[in-house]
Amino acid sequence: MRTLTVAIERYDRYLPFYDGTIRPPEGIALDIRQVGATTPLRDGKDRNRRMLIDDEFDLCEFGLSAYLMARDRGLDITALPVFPRRLFSQSQIFVHPDSGLTAPHQLIGRRIAVNSFQTSLSVLALGDLKFAYGAPWEDIIWCPTSSQMLDFPGAKAPPLDPCCTGRRQELGVLLASGEIDAFLLPRPPHAVATGTTPARRLFPYPKAAERAYFGEKGYFPIMHLMAVSAKLSAEAPELLLPLTAMFAEADAIAAGYAADPAWSLLAWGRHDAEAEAEALGGNLWPVGLEANRANIARFAEYAQDIGLIAARPDVDALFAEPVRAT
Repeated sequence: MRTLTVAIERYDRYLPFYDGTIRPPEGIALDIRQVGATTPLRDGKDRNRRMLIDDEFDLCEFGLSAYLMARDRGLDITALPVFPRRLFSQSQIFVHPDSGLTAPHQLIGRRIAVNSFQTSLSVLALGDLKFAYGAPWEDIIWCPTSSQMLDFPGAKAPPLDPCCTGRRQELGVLLASGEIDAFLLPRPPHAVATGTTPARRLFPYPKAAERAYFGEKGYFPIMHLMAVSAKLSAEAPELLLPLTAMFAEADAIAAGYAADPAWSLLAWGRHDAEAEAEALGGNLWPVGLEANRANIARFAEYAQDIGLIAARPDVDALFAEPVRAT
């Protein structure tokens, strides 16, 4: 019996891994590790580093941006066409309620706090601002909360203001004082999330903006994929296709949870699921390469434009050979 270590987030769609519903391929046992990217979970954090540098996992949820940079630099890592995390950028940009800012073009020349350029959300949001909304990221002043804002050689250097470095939890206060005009984060600081410090999303109707984006692009933007260790890819390539199918099965099982109106802690969870299906339709979480090709290619275009990768990759070559026909 071969045991594979799998590092993933605690998403509802992967509950089948945690409760044992999923049956791995014959002769395989799964050691599921709940590991965060930057937020500590049951089994710690720093997923990307522990996969890429420490070679700790066989399969690992991995940031798409970090993966593209690793491949661009020739590091020995491959992936399955499984995409555990997706986000729209439109809901992740916050401004002060009294700012008068309601559209991306108004951010030109403004100060926006961001953790770093390397995160997948930053790549998506900067690319969307430039290519979807005509607000070039080069014309915006970026205020990093991390001291390692541009720690990858080759990344282009936009105007930077260090006013937010080390002050991520103070971003609501910085909005109120006018030191920054907006911030870009998937998880707002605690004071903002709880309403102690006022902030609102840039788009007055973010769901409508995301629906329009989905209607134009035809996809829910990918943030993470499942990376595969070089050892597993070399020693057991025959496992990669059934492992990919295993993740598709988990998605299908989890999708059925919403059929029970009491499954979610959200009182209107069932209503929201029905409304989303009506608005967006289809499978927002497809597994496989072909259904995600345009999504990945567009993200790679954004990463190259920022300067995080030297050349736009061949999408097929980003994935292990046995799963390229999916």
